[in-house]
Amino acid sequence: MKNYRLKQVVLSLVITGACGANAADSALTLLPLSLEELIATPVVTASRRQEGREQTPAHIMVITREQMRDRRYNSLADLLEDLPGVDFQRGTRSSSYNNFVFQGHVSNNKLLILLDGVRIDHPAGGKIPIAENFSLYFAKQVEVLYGPAAALYGADAFAGVTNIITDKAGAPHGGKISAGVGSFGSLEGNFLVGGDLGNHISITAGAHYQKSDRAQLDKYYPNDYPKVDAKTFAGNTVIPASQREGYVGGISSESQYFRVDAGERLTIGFYRNRFKSLTSTGDTTGSALFLADARWDTTIDTWYGKYRFDLSPTLSSETVVDYSNYEVDPASRYVNIFTDFQDHGYDYSKARRRGVEQNFNWRASDQHAVLAGISYRDYYALETPDLPKPYDTGKGPQEQGLLYPNTTLPLKTFDTNYYSWSSYLQWQAQWTPSFSSMVGVRQDWYSTYGNSTNPRLGVVWQPAAGNYLKLLYGEAFRAPSPEETLSAFGTFTGAKDASGLYIGRNFRTPNMDLNPEKSRNLSLTWDWRPRKDFNLVTNIYQARVTEVIITRDEAVSTQYISGAVLSRTTSKQNGGKDEYHGIDIIPQWQTHVYGAWTADLWGSYSYVKGRVQEAANEIEWDQTNIATNKVKLGTTFRYKD
Repeated sequence: MKNYRLKQVVLSLVITGACGANAADSALTLLPLSLEELIATPVVTASRRQEGREQTPAHIMVITREQMRDRRYNSLADLLEDLPGVDFQRGTRSSSYNNFVFQGHVSNNKLLILLDGVRIDHPAGGKIPIAENFSLYFAKQVEVLYGPAAALYGADAFAGVTNIITDKAGAPHGGKISAGVGSFGSLEGNFLVGGDLGNHISITAGAHYQKSDRAQLDKYYPNDYPKVDAKTFAGNTVIPASQREGYVGGISSESQYFRVDAGERLTIGFYRNRFKSLTSTGDTTGSALFLADARWDTTIDTWYGKYRFDLSPTLSSETVVDYSNYEVDPASRYVNIFTDFQDHGYDYSKARRRGVEQNFNWRASDQHAVLAGISYRDYYALETPDLPKPYDTGKGPQEQGLLYPNTTLPLKTFDTNYYSWSSYLQWQAQWTPSFSSMVGVRQDWYSTYGNSTNPRLGVVWQPAAGNYLKLLYGEAFRAPSPEETLSAFGTFTGAKDASGLYIGRNFRTPNMDLNPEKSRNLSLTWDWRPRKDFNLVTNIYQARVTEVIITRDEAVSTQYISGAVLSRTTSKQNGGKDEYHGIDIIPQWQTHVYGAWTADLWGSYSYVKGRVQEAANEIEWDQTNIATNKVKLGTTFRYKD
């Protein structure tokens, strides 16, 4: 598969003026940076300490506030889609809306998402939408780390890490607001305010809202979204084609951001993202109804606090406390073939994570730095099957009298409590002015899954001016999510067998015995800058994944529902192996065009090949949903007098 993508040309006119010192400072922050300045921008994600991009022992992309403005990146999805080695499948299943592939690794829950180093994605490692809900209106820069980083960040830093970095609270010193409208009922707006409260307290707050009705795909793509009869598995027509509604694909999202800084030591923050979309997005017209009120609505709230303290001139510490809550709105529902196209496919799930982490950063000498830390987290997750009515969050599962649709059988929900301990150690050494190394290891222990040890090794060599070679090895693990371990669903039509048992079919059964997926990655990066206005980065990588979680037919159907006989059951099992190899070539060039006109040109060529093996059946096939060859190009023109 080939994918060619040309980024739209953006014309930016930068005008600076001053009506006071603060206004002048704010204007100057919007001036474009030179390529040399962009490359020199400090990064923190790779090693949890500030260092130059070229010297950091990792392959990392840095997108600054100026670049986000010039390239019109309004959301994290916009930004990620432009990066090398990334494929987006826009409008896929609602629970993982905008599913993406990151250097061959398929799925949204394999890229860890951070805000100033704090997790803001699914608290229990599940799939979440990545779209306009991760707005970048408050971002100072975004750092995207390629490759496993479990040695620093633990579970789910599987394929990489995205860290959204913000300014210290109060940095806006005033406010900014923006709004826009567009076709298909599109509406977007955000604001950001900040300032100082006294001598030591600074505060920043902001919010974002976006909605779009999207196009009626059956109108614009009638061959892909034809109006056909809605039929059950048995072939019975429930709704004839002539009575079906058209395709509705509206989405909306919102986010709120809040940060308080007390001097240089204490930071308290809050981040919320909420996303609504059509539940049947990505389904065919023959298997689902596209109803405006059949929607998937998720919210993630994250509170965090950081306290930094210098124990000595060479030893500092940081304590981080965080709390995250994920919840699906009880009104979320599906109307599809699994519900016999009837109004009883309500869904509900929630997850919670609480954690505390303590780390120490020791500058042993000018050549040696040591990072060490320990953390504790506890988790709770609840998953329900298809419900006949909205879930009552004020009552427990057994208090609601819920029944499986079309039966008199009590409905079973599944929940779990578990916890984890982690410790990690990293040593960085600058052996000569042109040669450095990094060695790290992390030990994680889960009450449900046991131990996982993940090392990370890297060397950086500068053989000549403007040339950096990086050899990196890392291992990672991805803990099974509640959707994989607890999710259980299927269809009852009301029919019974000869013994009076309800007949259930196409059931997914829970599996609490899943093991984590494990990854090993080796990469070689060449960072070449022959002149100040040109940079070329080449990254070659190979990854092997074992214990891959796949959906597999059960040899013997699990009869976990009393009073029912289940046929054609499946469950999530560890039974696969994945192998990926590829190359990303990333040029970037700044040039003078004519007069006061300048241009930034960037792009990438990516090649990736994936191979999947189901170990039990010894079946191999090429990884799907991957564009083998990708070319991405972008240009920004500027006029500055």
